[in-house]
Amino acid sequence: MTAKPIILDVDTGVDDALAIAYAIRSPELDVLGLTTTFGNITVKEATRNSLIVLEKLGSDVPVASGAEQPLRRVKTDYPRHIHGEHGLGGAEWVEPKRKPLPTPAVDFIIEQVRAREGQVTLVFVGPLTNLALAVQKDPGIAGLVDQVVIMGGAVRRRGNVTPYAEANIYSDPEAADIVFRSGLPITLVGLDVTMRTLLPSSRVQVWRERSGELGRYFADMTDFYIDFYEKGYPGIGGCALHDPLAIGVVIDPSFVTLERMRIVVDTEGETLARTAEQPGGEPNVSVCVDVQEERFLEHFLSRVI
Repeated sequence: MTAKPIILDVDTGVDDALAIAYAIRSPELDVLGLTTTFGNITVKEATRNSLIVLEKLGSDVPVASGAEQPLRRVKTDYPRHIHGEHGLGGAEWVEPKRKPLPTPAVDFIIEQVRAREGQVTLVFVGPLTNLALAVQKDPGIAGLVDQVVIMGGAVRRRGNVTPYAEANIYSDPEAADIVFRSGLPITLVGLDVTMRTLLPSSRVQVWRERSGELGRYFADMTDFYIDFYEKGYPGIGGCALHDPLAIGVVIDPSFVTLERMRIVVDTEGETLARTAEQPGGEPNVSVCVDVQEERFLEHFLSRVI
């Protein structure tokens, strides 16, 4: 089996870190590099955290730093109550030994896609700013990627920032609008399915008890994230695996059921950042509408620690 080459774009908070581990530990994937952006934290912190997580995993996958701000807006607030003050939950950290690439994220994406025409899968689990900038700089890459898997949006359920908007799309709706109109072959892994993927706190404690230093580190990270979920959803007993599900869909598309839809992104007004379905329009996105959550969870747990 030939491993699928991917680039993973992250704003490394807790579930990004879990997605990185899942990708690195999955032999079906060849992680060409991580690209970073603002979102859960600043891009500088996301780059640092990505290098820290890779170091913990013993991986030398390169990291390219990307967008510091949305295309047309200014972001100053970060959800540190969700992912921790530094983005790694309750885990302790020291500065990573490695540095990011000198190549900016946008150029790294373009170079890798151009070098492997028709082969590379782009997985975006944060705001879509780097992808929008890459398409603006080199529109031809839209026809050269294998697929683009995006964790973002809420098509048939409420958002998690406003009643209409999911956090990644809300962080840069103009970038999302560009991406959705670009002709890229998009699979959307949104809240419609990710909110059904629960990582139970009991399984995280198994990491702490049986998986050595790495297990304890990831448990310290994830327990903070679970505490946030418990405050918002008392009794939930775990956390959603938003970003890891995007990786799962690349590894095994049968984890989800897809439906082709016409999706547009609202860029103004009360419904800002809504990923709206337009019935009857020419389909531009494969939307995940159902998920085999238990099968996915077991697969994720078999790989990540």
